[in-house]
Amino acid sequence: MNQHRAIKSLLVANRGEIACRIMRSAKQAGMRTIAVYSTADATALHVKQADIAVCIGTEQPTDSYLKIDAIVKAAIDTQADAIHPGYGFLSENPNFVEACNKANIIFVGPGAEAMRAMGLKDAAKVLMEQAGVPVVPGYHGENQAVGFLRKQAAEIGFPVLIKARAGGGGKGMRKVDRQEAFDEALVGAQREAQNSFGDAAVLIEKYIEHPRHIEVQVFGDTQGNVVHLFERDCSLQRRHQKVLEESPAPDMTNEVRDAMTSAAVKAAETINYVGAGTVEFIVDASGPLRPDGFWFMEMNTRLQVEHPVTEAVTGIDLVSWQLQVASGQPIPLQQHDITLHGHAIETRLYAEDVEAGFLPATGTLIYFAPSIYGRVDSGVTTGDVVYPYYDPMLAKLVTHAAHRDAALSQMQRLLDETVVFGVVTNRQFLSELCGNKSMRSGHVHTGLIDEHVQTLESNRARHDETDCHTHKHTLPDTVVIASVAAVAMPQSTDVNNVFSRLGAWQQWGQPSCIVSLGVNGTRLNLIVTRLGKQKWRVISNEQQCDGDGDSTESNGVVNPVSKELALVSASSLINGAKVEIGHRQVTAHVIRQGSIIYCQVDGKADQFELPDYAEEANTVLNDGDIVAPMPGRVISINCHAGDGVKKGQTLVTIEAMKMEHNLTAPMDGSIASVHVSVDEQVELGQKLVFLDSGANSTNL
Repeated sequence: MNQHRAIKSLLVANRGEIACRIMRSAKQAGMRTIAVYSTADATALHVKQADIAVCIGTEQPTDSYLKIDAIVKAAIDTQADAIHPGYGFLSENPNFVEACNKANIIFVGPGAEAMRAMGLKDAAKVLMEQAGVPVVPGYHGENQAVGFLRKQAAEIGFPVLIKARAGGGGKGMRKVDRQEAFDEALVGAQREAQNSFGDAAVLIEKYIEHPRHIEVQVFGDTQGNVVHLFERDCSLQRRHQKVLEESPAPDMTNEVRDAMTSAAVKAAETINYVGAGTVEFIVDASGPLRPDGFWFMEMNTRLQVEHPVTEAVTGIDLVSWQLQVASGQPIPLQQHDITLHGHAIETRLYAEDVEAGFLPATGTLIYFAPSIYGRVDSGVTTGDVVYPYYDPMLAKLVTHAAHRDAALSQMQRLLDETVVFGVVTNRQFLSELCGNKSMRSGHVHTGLIDEHVQTLESNRARHDETDCHTHKHTLPDTVVIASVAAVAMPQSTDVNNVFSRLGAWQQWGQPSCIVSLGVNGTRLNLIVTRLGKQKWRVISNEQQCDGDGDSTESNGVVNPVSKELALVSASSLINGAKVEIGHRQVTAHVIRQGSIIYCQVDGKADQFELPDYAEEANTVLNDGDIVAPMPGRVISINCHAGDGVKKGQTLVTIEAMKMEHNLTAPMDGSIASVHVSVDEQVELGQKLVFLDSGANSTNL
């Protein structure tokens, strides 16, 4: 590693939020920043923020961000003094370190030997065991014969964990509860390890039944100094990948902290570690933390995704430290000068579908507006495309408060006030997680999310009916959000295009119209009545509550009760206006993109499809059922059973809230049956007429 050289120009060999974050500290140090990018990232935020940007290949990582030669060449061509690898990609590749050294370019990170020492989990555990660092009982040797590994597992005692010795992220990992299932699990783990890391070798370890993942941030310099910056708890995971991190670890005692941080420092000293690194421990969470209840799991020889929580509780810029140490300077502080202040939480905002098992999502960010009430590290902005080639993390959100409960409450606010339209995310899931009772109690472990997944998994608004007597002044989330979207539509710049298709508003009395929105494959019909300049009444086909939290009933049939939405600042609704629902004021965001309306109210979001009203003038169900889109009175019937009708011909006219609404034929056909009479009072959704298009074989 190069020593005692000032870094004036830094190339960041990464993308997204970590590239932006590294460049921020580099610029504060007066350095010139250089970005590298793939063809897919030509307009990315990290490219825009850099002083110089160099294209290094096409969209696939193997053709760009993983090309050592291309990155080193870019550094030479731009006269970079140093390269910072960020995390992921080439950050733990010793060949990359050696290529930088060969080109006389400073690598901001540890040496190649330290990386290799910790690069394979089995070898690293043998090394740590020799150094006196506690290691999980298991087999970490070279013999990979099925029969031998099966015997080792039996001696260790089930359940055991099969783990790929290379790589991470949960790939090549299988829990085995009984010996009969071992062989099949081993084959699967080896196959996945080979496909992911090019190395099928595995290790076998005793499975800790109620584990926590607690890691220690360490830092070393070229003078032989090693310090720690306390611990982070990373137990909240899905698919063996971290979702939420915090510092300090809940329920941590000084005795356990001293034992754990001492072990982490010893691990770093054993391999002469230089730079920022993280020593991860698996911890027995079946009872209180104890000094003999943690074991070395692995060491990450790079900056971690969750480093901002350590920065928050210590007040130290870790990237700045990395740059100083890489240039040959000693660690700026001694161990006794590093102190812990308050509590910090980090959540990872991903483009992913929680309900589909946290599968990554792609698409265009129609609108992205992070809240200002916290630290947000992001590499995307409105209009960016989330590609399938890279990690789907959009941003890291960080809060810091005097104590844990306040930090979690601040995080919920930060999440609820962050708006993401166009791509499905885990935002609402994270907000629910921060409010979870087990999470709040501090009883965290790696299985917490799986245990509570049914209550946490909804990444859309709540569509079920709310018990009005239990939750006063509340409505199902979708109804509230749709109501705001319907009221907001006339405030949009394309008001003429939208409402010319909705049909005319009344020109006398209280003007009203029907708004029909598609949501989750169904249709939500709303009657919007303008009561004043900035005040509307919305009635939907969902059960609603009156001011006393009661619904009205007639002969056992629930009748909708009007719920007023008063827009306090309708003109700025698209940018986050205050909307009064009943006596509660909330923040709303509404964006229309083509036929899709995106709406977020009080942290709950949904999207709706605006139908083509020229094609769909009334609600049609079951291939011919024409139903009432609102409660009202039939004032005329313009057809009889057996009549032939043309598309667009008026069939029935109903009156509701001083508004006449013509229900027209959505297609050519014949009237099979008429189910109502003039002056009859009809309920929303009640069948009026059945239209046979010729394709229908059954008359009602």
